[in-house]
Amino acid sequence: MLRTTFSLILACALLGCGSDQPEPEVAVTQDATAAPSFEADPQPVPKQEVATLVVGSQAPDFNLPGADGEMHSLADYSDGEVIVLAFTANHCPTAQAYEQRLIDFQNDYADKGVQVIAISPNSPLGLLYEELGYTDLNDDYDQMAVRAEYAKFNFPYLYDGDDHAVSLQYGPVATPHMFILDKDRVLRYTGRLDESERPGTANAEDLRAATDALLAGEEVPNPTTPTFGCSTKWAWKTEYNEQSEAKWLARPVTLEEADVEKVKEIVANDSDKLRLINVWATWCGPCVMEYPQFLVLQRMYGARDFEFVSISADKPDQGARALKFLEQVHSGVDNYHFVGENIYKLVEALDPDWNGALPYTLLVEPGGEIVYSHQAEVDFLELKRAIVEHEMMGRVY
Repeated sequence: MLRTTFSLILACALLGCGSDQPEPEVAVTQDATAAPSFEADPQPVPKQEVATLVVGSQAPDFNLPGADGEMHSLADYSDGEVIVLAFTANHCPTAQAYEQRLIDFQNDYADKGVQVIAISPNSPLGLLYEELGYTDLNDDYDQMAVRAEYAKFNFPYLYDGDDHAVSLQYGPVATPHMFILDKDRVLRYTGRLDESERPGTANAEDLRAATDALLAGEEVPNPTTPTFGCSTKWAWKTEYNEQSEAKWLARPVTLEEADVEKVKEIVANDSDKLRLINVWATWCGPCVMEYPQFLVLQRMYGARDFEFVSISADKPDQGARALKFLEQVHSGVDNYHFVGENIYKLVEALDPDWNGALPYTLLVEPGGEIVYSHQAEVDFLELKRAIVEHEMMGRVY
């Protein structure tokens, strides 16, 4: 895999550098602020054929770290009449579309002896920035507690991204992929939750029907169904990483001069995209430290109705200095340099509510409506949520 200083900066940015139930036992919402005792270490894994576990097979045991920082094994849930293993992921729009249905299912079936256990099978090594267009998080272990807390998961959420030790035995083909185990921990159902992805259009009917049959001591009428979602990110799926990085690094880096009228035009946003604008300067330490993270956002959301635009507030005669910095961080986006002599004209043109301190960031809808603004360094998780949860974007297809 291509390793460059910029890619490491981007990786750091994305990873977050600069997260009484009734019987049977059900995990409570994870605390994203708790320091996990497990430290993830994703490893390369040889490419191999992966077969989905056949219905009627004995379920493989596991011992995996949870988003709560604790280790979880199948034996820990021996009181459960039925175990539902849900292979899912932070980043996947289909997985996110089914999160609430899985939560509702656990609420409805907890007092019937049913336990949901979610497992993330994905290796961070197999995930591209370009696959993160519908999320605020990647599939790293540290991000799972953030998702569990934010979505209010009422079940354990386990990580299998270091070496796929468990996932290789079960063989989930996509996220989400359901595996239902009976009291003897024999696999009795594998497949989808239901056949309608969009939230509000179904209620996990296939999952409920299979579970109801097992609770009634009956055979599951339709034990294998197809599943649909994001492909499992096996650790050997790295063939596009180098291509993606090389394509980004090959983008031309330019710096266009902008006067007051141009700045007004940028903010007016006569486009069909949600526009993120960051005002920065080379002499501003926080600006240059956080700037690469804005480029991560472009790589995440740039294939959708989104664009990142930068405006340098360096002195008019410092254009070469600003361009040099942009080249160093490979800022292959629309970059502008305000060249007006009166910096307060920039403030007025950009946002009258801005007091002029750098850095300054705003998110603008088509037509110029500012929907997010922030002075000083950005909380990128908050910003990602402002982007992905905007009505022009969204977490699901």
